[in-house]
Amino acid sequence: MELLGKSRDELREWMKSQGEPAYRGDQIYRALYQERNFEIAKMTALPAPLREKLTQEVAITLPTVRQEYLSKDGSVRYLFALAAGEQKGATKPASVEAVWMPSENRQTICISTQAGCAVDCQFCMTAQLGLIRNLTAGEIVGQILVALKENDEEGCSAESAENWDAEGAEKTKDKKQTNVVLMGQGEPLLNFENVMAAMRIVLDPKGMGLAPKHVTLSTSGIVPGIERLAKEPVRPKLAISLNASNDEQRNVLMPINKKYPLKELLAACKKFPTGSREYITFEYVLLGGVNDTAEDARRVARLMSGLGRVKVNLIPWNPGALPYKEPTEKAIAEFHRILLEKDVPAFTRYSRGRDVMAACGQLALGEMKSKQPSVVRIQ
Repeated sequence: MELLGKSRDELREWMKSQGEPAYRGDQIYRALYQERNFEIAKMTALPAPLREKLTQEVAITLPTVRQEYLSKDGSVRYLFALAAGEQKGATKPASVEAVWMPSENRQTICISTQAGCAVDCQFCMTAQLGLIRNLTAGEIVGQILVALKENDEEGCSAESAENWDAEGAEKTKDKKQTNVVLMGQGEPLLNFENVMAAMRIVLDPKGMGLAPKHVTLSTSGIVPGIERLAKEPVRPKLAISLNASNDEQRNVLMPINKKYPLKELLAACKKFPTGSREYITFEYVLLGGVNDTAEDARRVARLMSGLGRVKVNLIPWNPGALPYKEPTEKAIAEFHRILLEKDVPAFTRYSRGRDVMAACGQLALGEMKSKQPSVVRIQ
């Protein structure tokens, strides 16, 4: 039996089925997600006979770092190998990527939710892979755990201290804030069950303890998934990958728009519940000469009208083996200016890790054999 990705309740019920007290499941859950202990033999809260028994019967399978690429800006692209397993959706091995982005007071981990992607956005390198398979909850959570382990970080959220005892709160004072973004390979809302199973562990104060405001799920616009996410009592923030200013343009760039056109997508966003300080983020990849004109900016501003608390992140396209080009600095600045002029909060985000194919839209399992980055560590 695979333990990684199991919820606290699942572990409690499983321990009861084994003739053990339910609280043994709590102890395993804490060991995995708070203590980051991935060896049964070292879970000393469990009695020795139980540890010996479990060592023969269970597995804790973390993604294996096949290669890691260190960018000159400090970001790291991890190429993970995933094993086939007994969990649903993991019937065959796969490779997937995650990106570690450190800064002075925080660290951001960009993780994948599928191996490959079926959505077929025309400007994204991941789309070239097609869908290989969904990731399990354990494989999704595992990417975060391995990235923290590889960088010797605890990975706390400042708000998590509110849910801990005084001793726990004291321990979090000097730790960096951890942000997680579901923006790697795959469409999270097409793997809803596994993604939310992972998020419940990540957002659980007794699990990984990250605050919902520090975890963001990005979708290409799967309307039924957005509606379903809205009903979750605890959920990550929502980000919409917009990338076009009208249906005609979006049909070409993002074929999923033919199934869920802008009118339906924006209606779902308008109904999506947000907290008093929460925004829905719209991501807009600027493609030189395609969707970066002043008229595009005005149309985007009109789309944002009446949606409530929203903001737009402008992302200059990151180069790849696709027939697009980067926008000019002038076009970026003008687009940004128009949105602000129309009272739309807007930010220009330059992706990190471009030199090691770790930036937005570049994750395509590239092993970079011909052009090496500044450092490549091969495990």
